[in-house]
Amino acid sequence: MKLSDAIRKRIKFYLKEKNMNTWKLCKMSGIPCSTISTFMSGKTELIKLDTLLHICEGFNITLGEFFKDSMFDTAEQD
Repeated sequence: MKLSDAIRKRIKFYLKEKNMNTWKLCKMSGIPCSTISTFMSGKTELIKLDTLLHICEGFNITLGEFFKDSMFDTAEQD
């Protein structure tokens, strides 16, 4: 699995777990909805680490918690 796909999958997991939608994540993280939507739709394969950190803050989790999944052990470069 490509790294960007694994990150998308993990964001979707936390959206469901935290009972949030993309708009609420944007509000809680301070990241523009266009940034999150562009990444989640696959229009861009890149996400900056500081953007991901803010997304994690929006979910009230750490980066460590975000990456604590075996799919990241085998993720490949995009």
